[in-house]
Amino acid sequence: MFSPSPGEMLIILVIALLLFGQRLPEVARSVGKSIMEFQKGLRGIEREINASIYSTESDSKSSAGAKKGPVDSLEHEEATAPKFEPPA
Repeated sequence: MFSPSPGEMLIILVIALLLFGQRLPEVARSVGKSIMEFQKGLRGIEREINASIYSTESDSKSSAGAKKGPVDSLEHEEATAPKFEPPA
């Protein structure tokens, strides 16, 4: 992906020092906390998705037609194909 060279990193550091000065440690700390919170949120969403996928798979294997979990609130109908009737 994007990987800045040492010269580019030096320029970014100088600009950060000019903009934030004495507050740079506070700004860096708050940015770090924000990134950590964002990652925690993503992990939580990923866990919910995996839980719903695996619970749906185990529910369909263990009991046909039994609905459980957060997916139930969506009330999906199963698709059915019309029955074939041979011509008379």
